[in-house]
Amino acid sequence: MAYPTISFSDLTFAWPDGTPVFDGFDAQLGGGHIGLVGSNGAGKSTLFRLITGELRPLRGSVTVPGSLGYLRQDLGLLTGQRVDEVLGIAEIRKALHRIETGVGLDGDFDIVGAAWDIEERAVALLGRLGLHYVAGDIAQLDRELDTLSGGETVLLGLVAELLREPEVLLLDEPTNNLDQVARERLYEVVGQFAGTVLTVSHDRELLERVDSIAELRQGEIRVFGGNFSAYERIVEAEQEAARAAIRDARGDVRKQARELVETRIKLDRRQRYGQKMWDQKREPKIVMGNRKREAQVSAGKLRNQHIGKLEDAKDQLTAAQERLRDDREIRVDLPDTRLYPGQDVIELEKVRLACGPTVTLKISGPERIALTGRNGVGKTTLLHRIRQESPKVPWRMLPQRLDVFGEELSVFENVAATAPHASPERIRAQLARFLFRGADADVSAGALSGGERLRAALAMILLAEPAPRLLLLDEPTNNLDLPSLRHLTEALAGFQGALVVVSHDPRFLAEIGVTRSLELSADGLADVPVD
Repeated sequence: MAYPTISFSDLTFAWPDGTPVFDGFDAQLGGGHIGLVGSNGAGKSTLFRLITGELRPLRGSVTVPGSLGYLRQDLGLLTGQRVDEVLGIAEIRKALHRIETGVGLDGDFDIVGAAWDIEERAVALLGRLGLHYVAGDIAQLDRELDTLSGGETVLLGLVAELLREPEVLLLDEPTNNLDQVARERLYEVVGQFAGTVLTVSHDRELLERVDSIAELRQGEIRVFGGNFSAYERIVEAEQEAARAAIRDARGDVRKQARELVETRIKLDRRQRYGQKMWDQKREPKIVMGNRKREAQVSAGKLRNQHIGKLEDAKDQLTAAQERLRDDREIRVDLPDTRLYPGQDVIELEKVRLACGPTVTLKISGPERIALTGRNGVGKTTLLHRIRQESPKVPWRMLPQRLDVFGEELSVFENVAATAPHASPERIRAQLARFLFRGADADVSAGALSGGERLRAALAMILLAEPAPRLLLLDEPTNNLDLPSLRHLTEALAGFQGALVVVSHDPRFLAEIGVTRSLELSADGLADVPVD
């Protein structure tokens, strides 16, 4: 099967302040389902906006064969809209109904086109994605939306795009806010899409299902055949080769530097001997002059030869270092966050949540609890209720939006505000362990990229006074690139208190060492086996 191919030719784009993103970018993306990966700030979202035409390049072009569908992160659905309005089929349905009742208007057949079965297809798709409140009942396409959960918003948006039957489908973090059941349904529906799919996602399970990985790095794209695991294996093999090349290159630099020193010592000895012979005038002056000039020429050639070898060795070292990726790790030791087994953290006894369920919950000691449940059941509501019930230990919460900053303040100033008794030197030393070194700590929070905001937010809550011994994390992996996801896992490894995390990412939950899993439903909380 021939898949549509997205082509980029001499694509050049910069932001109004002159910050370059792409310069003469050439690439082709096609061949089935592709995962687009890259660090925050690499340009993935910008590339999507250039593909859709939302942004215009300064030079070059983007070619998309056939029709294009685009599932955004921020769908911006409003309460009061009807389901068919969200799906973009309201006008087609009106035209259909006028034709069916014999009061069709001029142009109704053009509006309907080939979409005579649009209602049946819409209901079928909604049912396949688990939106059962409209499944099997076409009349409920007229229903006005209540407040949607984030997951339901994503699924409705996906149905809207699929109903347009695009040949190329762009998906931007499509599994954000989806529970595991909804994710499985999305995997199935997207997996059956027959055209080209380009997906930006941190969901490693979704990336395991693609045909290839396209890595956006330093303004260029490189395509790796196979899924995300295959991509990781290739990158790690290349990094090991780069590390070996760096070791060899450093050894060669030391060797060439040593040989250059030895050569200079030999030349200095020769020069002293020649000067001594000149002073003693043991040979005719003309003979000694010729020998001196020859020695100077020979010494110059020998010295330049060794200098050239040293410069070549340094160039080889630089080239090897450029092949090594920035794999800096967060390493934090947080002894003040320690809880002891059996230490009381919080107890909720038959507390009724505003969204309906009645819950009983006791947390003691350094438990790591995964809070799961269907979309819209009230997981975020429960986190806020835990806060309201005044835990017995210092606590902090990491919200989905990471809106914990004074946006005009620097990273240093934000952290200092939560740790008023810490010295500036101690704050900067701790920030360096969160990869904010030197001037990086003085950047304003409003100018940070997504991954930097995560690290700054983690620094704020983990370095706060008093040290938190309970962390509440609400979908912390949403919108994270894969390096930032690794940074989050590393930071939590140093936390020694209790943890309650809402997440639908089973691999992330396993990596942070979840010890207990609770599922929230209309009937309350229930323990479920930890995978």
